[in-house]
Amino acid sequence: MYKTHTCGELRSEHVGQTVKLAGWVHRRRDHGGVIFIDLRDRFGLTQIVINPANVSADQFKLGESLRSEYVIQIEGVVTHRPAGMANPKMATGEVEVMVSRLVVLNSAKTPPFVIDDTGRDVDENLRLKYRYLDLRRERMTRNLIIRHRFVKFIRDYLDARGFLEVETPILFKTTPEGARDYLVPSRVHPGMFYALPQSPQQLKQLLMVAGVERYFQIARCFRDEDQRADRQPEFTQLDLEMSFVDREDVLNLIEGLLTEFTEAHAELHGKRLLFKPFLRLTYEETMERFGRDKPDLRFGMELFDVTPVTRGSEFLPFQAAHVKGICAPGCASYTRKQTDELTEFARKNVAKVLVVLWHDADGIRNTGAGAKLSQREKDAIVTTAQSKPGDLIMLIADNDRRIVNEALGELRQEMGTRLGLADAHVLAYAWILDFPLFEWNAEEKRWDPSHHMFTAPKDEYLAVLESDPGSVRSKQYDLVCNGYEVGGGSIRIHRREVQEIIMRLIGLEMEDARRKFGHLLEAFEYGAPPHGGIAPGIDRLTMLYCGEPNIREVMAFPKNQQAMDVMAGAPSPVYDQQLKELHIRLVN
Repeated sequence: MYKTHTCGELRSEHVGQTVKLAGWVHRRRDHGGVIFIDLRDRFGLTQIVINPANVSADQFKLGESLRSEYVIQIEGVVTHRPAGMANPKMATGEVEVMVSRLVVLNSAKTPPFVIDDTGRDVDENLRLKYRYLDLRRERMTRNLIIRHRFVKFIRDYLDARGFLEVETPILFKTTPEGARDYLVPSRVHPGMFYALPQSPQQLKQLLMVAGVERYFQIARCFRDEDQRADRQPEFTQLDLEMSFVDREDVLNLIEGLLTEFTEAHAELHGKRLLFKPFLRLTYEETMERFGRDKPDLRFGMELFDVTPVTRGSEFLPFQAAHVKGICAPGCASYTRKQTDELTEFARKNVAKVLVVLWHDADGIRNTGAGAKLSQREKDAIVTTAQSKPGDLIMLIADNDRRIVNEALGELRQEMGTRLGLADAHVLAYAWILDFPLFEWNAEEKRWDPSHHMFTAPKDEYLAVLESDPGSVRSKQYDLVCNGYEVGGGSIRIHRREVQEIIMRLIGLEMEDARRKFGHLLEAFEYGAPPHGGIAPGIDRLTMLYCGEPNIREVMAFPKNQQAMDVMAGAPSPVYDQQLKELHIRLVN
């Protein structure tokens, strides 16, 4: 073995022991002819000392040649650091190793950026190009550790509750699931293609028909969709399905898993739960109060409705519209330039009108819209908004209530970020329930499934499933946390006749349905049990536990925002012979 201990292991109790360490030169300092080096491995840092009194001249000269990121092995005796020289910021800060033998295992070029966590602004594409260097950072190593602990906890937790981990195929059949498939041409079957799974949805339902009853998988999923924010073309989810369960069984299982992980590993990730048990909200309530179906519940600033007050107002934008707003605390100091920026932000989120009211010591300031509203209207708005002097009231009006809610939801999120209202050490988990089963597609003149076509309607709506689809609520449930959807699932349809009704309603011809989903429909005729499941996102949840701004920071080798691997140069051209074997010809 190159090492007897890791670089994060040595403590006072090791003083006097002869040890071997190996790792990377993290930092090198020369003090009065003595060389001090912080030696780094995955487990931490240890200070080593190369003193000419303890090593040969050749060994000391070798020590002088060391540079950042050289890989070395040392042997030496653990000693206490001199009085007053202990470093409380290092776990090994009470000791150092007096080197008696030094071996350079490999030299290193000067890295393109400093390997530390001092907050230096490094271009992300440069970090991704040299990801193997970026992962040497303590923060990135910590992220990998938290992800590992999380996945291990999931496996142990579910194993103790009777679940089987079952792998499902990566090469499968192309089926519509909301995004474009990644297609893989078959050499053996010319002109035919496999698809990489967007999720194992159908396969896990078939496992329920197979009698597995409790299945899970740390599943790789693939979606060829336009890259927005921090989406990735490949991602990982906890895929989970259970037979003979209702909604409460699934919710309680996942809530227990996340609660226990959060509390058992609090020292590692530094987060605490805001709601225990998790908050539960209906979809309708969520949209009315927060404007988004994935609200950040770490702060208030809830939407309020002044439509009853403003209906018939002399202020033209309010006369026949839905009018709702938010109250931003302490923002009455905002300048016209700042409120113009907010107006532009609202317009980008489809709001036609953003009305800004400044609440001063004497009430609503008589400027802009404030001068056009009656005193009765202004007093009622202040009361409904629960506004105080110094606050800024922002109102959005539109004939479409959905637009009002969604635009205000985005504005609320933006103001929460600007004002720093969310506690970074809090995880605000909540369940969103009772989603509509369908959404009307005005362009295609048909119904689309809100979740996916395998989601079951609530039992009390079965009688109006075909006659009034827009009223039907589903057995879908989403788990949200800190403004993100971190998991979604549902109780599934397990009867063929109900599944076929859904397919007809969304415009899927039965011949086409049998071609795409015949294997699933036929399986339902062989005694499919009631079942349901969920798929929490491993990447997203790990991101929240690590306190990172995007999922790329918790993936070992992610793609950039253009879905490119800038380290390996993928996607890349292929050889003509490969295309020929696959019976593919490229057309410009």
